[in-house]
Amino acid sequence: MICQSRIWCRTGSCSISRREIFTGETCIGADELARLCAKLAENKKAEEIVVLDLRGISSFTDYFVICSANSEPHLKAINNGIREGIREHAQTSPLASEGSVASQWLVMDYSDVLVHIFLQKKREFYALESLWSDAPRLNLVS
Repeated sequence: MICQSRIWCRTGSCSISRREIFTGETCIGADELARLCAKLAENKKAEEIVVLDLRGISSFTDYFVICSANSEPHLKAINNGIREGIREHAQTSPLASEGSVASQWLVMDYSDVLVHIFLQKKREFYALESLWSDAPRLNLVS
């Protein structure tokens, strides 16, 4: 279930972000969702995990979570790990998913958080971190 701004939740008004995930008792803001996606990627041994804060510079999302896989099966495992973890912790699924294992780039759209999982060569080719170099990075502490 998604909380929209100014929609009542059991614990109060969900107005921190444009959209927040309602977990049954509280709303998870985009910042927390991005950090959770990064942690779930780390749990699946994703490499070079970066979270870009796009608030104020993007009109379509607040955060990019970008990570690398070392093989196609690893790419699929990271994708499934994030998807299942978010379903378990936040009772939601991506609004859309794009890409395929064969394309070596998978994207999950959680509205305010876009998760990009690449094989390293594709990540270097598309260079999202360079394209969005003005975006601050969230400090991720393991």
